[in-house]
Amino acid sequence: LLPRFNYHEPTTLEEACQIMAEFREKAMPLAGGTDLLVKMKKGIVSTENVVSLNRVGELTKIDHSNGLLKIGACQTAAELAKSNVIKPAFSSLNQGANSLGSPLIRNLATIGGNLVSARPAADLPPPLMAYGANIVLKNSSRERIVSLEEFFRGPGQTIMESDEILTEISLKKPPPKSGASYIKLGIRRALEISIVNVASFITLDNQDGTIRTARVVLGAVAPTPIRAVSAEELLIGEEPDDFHFSRAGEAAAKDSKPIDDFRGSAMYRRAMVKVLTQRSLNIALEKAKENG
Repeated sequence: LLPRFNYHEPTTLEEACQIMAEFREKAMPLAGGTDLLVKMKKGIVSTENVVSLNRVGELTKIDHSNGLLKIGACQTAAELAKSNVIKPAFSSLNQGANSLGSPLIRNLATIGGNLVSARPAADLPPPLMAYGANIVLKNSSRERIVSLEEFFRGPGQTIMESDEILTEISLKKPPPKSGASYIKLGIRRALEISIVNVASFITLDNQDGTIRTARVVLGAVAPTPIRAVSAEELLIGEEPDDFHFSRAGEAAAKDSKPIDDFRGSAMYRRAMVKVLTQRSLNIALEKAKENG
């Protein structure tokens, strides 16, 4: 059973921030509840005050204008997966949302919750980081914009302060000749925690077709999602071919920091990082050609 707590249900973001400011370490925000409520039932976390964000309309909006996509933190994975705004321009985010849990969980789990839970194997951070996403953290007195890459500190740990709420995720529209891909490796087809996941993003040069921009993000192979910087550096300015993608896969495997656990050994994970990096780059390349 859930422990006893005070339940707050603000209807505006300002009201939610005021409640968080009042109780600080003694309050936790609640969105879909697929992570927080489970942890509370298991006694992993406890709090005196739960602040529901479900009636805060500002947190459920999607706006795509002026070359910028803004996603409210309470958008569910199911809404992201079926969004006509997201799928055409941000296909790997759509893939990540479709990979998350089961249909029931996707109907509840939110994009903000998936980020704040800071699970090393979470499905949404890699594609978001590959797109260069920023997030907005807000409290009662200020608002700050942070690169998602800087948000995670370790398993279950972020830079959020106790009175802050993650309100929005923003992504710039990719330029022409850009493509992205997200691949998740698991044992089952649903309700699976990743053994490895990889997101790739590339932009091709308009003149000679070489790789102008490259991002490779790895999940489930380090305490936090990480950029495979060595792989990215090998790709910039090079031809987008199997030779360079193979080298990038090898570099990504070396950048990874996996552990042995019941889902797979560190050696197996490194081998899969190489394979999935190559595969995701090839898919990203095909999409970049389509978006020319």
